[in-house]
Amino acid sequence: MTTTPSAVINRDAPVAIHAQISEGIRSRIASGEWPAHYRLKSEPELAQELGVSRGTLRRALTTLIEEGLLRQVRGRGTFVTSTTIEPAIAQKLSTLSEDFANQGIVTTTTVIECTLVDPPRPIAALLDVPAGGSVLKLVRVRSTDRGPVALLFNYVRTDFAPGIEKVDFTSASLFGTLEGAYGLKIAAARRTFSAQAAEADVAAELNLEVGSPVQYLQQVTYLADDRPVEYSDVWIHSGRLQVTSLLSRR
Repeated sequence: MTTTPSAVINRDAPVAIHAQISEGIRSRIASGEWPAHYRLKSEPELAQELGVSRGTLRRALTTLIEEGLLRQVRGRGTFVTSTTIEPAIAQKLSTLSEDFANQGIVTTTTVIECTLVDPPRPIAALLDVPAGGSVLKLVRVRSTDRGPVALLFNYVRTDFAPGIEKVDFTSASLFGTLEGAYGLKIAAARRTFSAQAAEADVAAELNLEVGSPVQYLQQVTYLADDRPVEYSDVWIHSGRLQVTSLLSRR
């Protein structure tokens, strides 16, 4: 997504430039063009695109940080915040399949969809997908002997992993494929949990009644160079699987 000075700034208007920039960013957040967890470009890049000084841009960003719309993370950049309270939980980044394997739990995977698609606008923004770019849409159900426990929607940048749509994900793991077959180094992720009532499509895949409580997990995964590589939506059968975080106090 590109930003041009004319899209935000009217230098003849009586409104201060920094206030115009703040309002332009608010509009993008409100419209969903910049969804929760979207990472803004660096301050030098934004200032150059907008044709303003870094001081003016920083004043606009500070206003939005104070309003709670943006959050700066040292060494990583400026992100759009969620509208919900998100306690930071430090834990090892692993997948459900890795967690099951480590606990000796036997699972099966059913692949519902594995195709190249034009990403929905919010996902394209989160993954920094270039205009006209495609992503892998991977939809799977993980099951144990008790029945289905998780429904996973993954969207993966295919410019990092060409041909990934040909992989048999009934047996292959997504992270294992990205790291092993494509030599990518997955380093970090931002993961958000919330409670939801299962809608019809989720309930059908997890063998639940519509409206039953499910755990919802949203994640953006980053490579070692901070480029986003994968976005996922995961719905977990609360009666069959509990998510536990092992934490340590420094």
